Amino acid sequence: MTQTPPPLAACIVPVTPLQQNCTLFWCTETMKGALVDPGGDLDRLKQVVAEKGVTLEKLLITHGHLDHCGMAGVLAEDLSLPIEGPHPEDKFWIDQATEQGERFGMIGTRPFTPERWLDEGDMVTVGRLSLSVFHCPGHTPGHVVFYHEPSKLLIVGDVLFQGSIGRTDFPRGNHQQLVDAIQQKLFTLPEDTAFVPGHGPMSTIGQEKRTNPFVGAYG
Repeated sequence: MTQTPPPLAACIVPVTPLQQNCTLFWCTETMKGALVDPGGDLDRLKQVVAEKGVTLEKLLITHGHLDHCGMAGVLAEDLSLPIEGPHPEDKFWIDQATEQGERFGMIGTRPFTPERWLDEGDMVTVGRLSLSVFHCPGHTPGHVVFYHEPSKLLIVGDVLFQGSIGRTDFPRGNHQQLVDAIQQKLFTLPEDTAFVPGHGPMSTIGQEKRTNPFVGAYG
């Protein structure tokens, strides 16, 4: 008997010298997909999209830091794709993309204006998938997270990591806001919810609640 595939499939493609986890996910019914945080290495991203047989529908951005969105505007223009996210509080970061790219040796980065800014309670659609948007400030003021409830999958950017949390020493970072967002929003989700962080290996909500020294049982 042929098994029905899950509604969402995904793969992680590390990009930029900072090895940022760009996520390609797609609706298995329609093969329409999105890239979350295509910060750089655009040729590599296009290659993976082609290999998976996915038709890109849009680009999604968690926050305005260079490694997550520095080349998103270039890719959007090249492929005639809309950008959704982040929250408008991160506009000041996106506006610095050219200068930040020159500072960190990432040539070609540039600002963009998303077709749609996102906020708490919004939904984004890809194919026949619908993902919830959580506004999780602290690492940056306009950071958002994407959650596909049927798959129990979170794409969290730099909010939460395996055994760690996002830095809050950047301009307009706020440690307490970050801890509150994790504990009051992410940690209320089912413990078997898996998440893709902006860097490093995946983990689950339950594992971080039990073991994360910054926000878990010992936080």
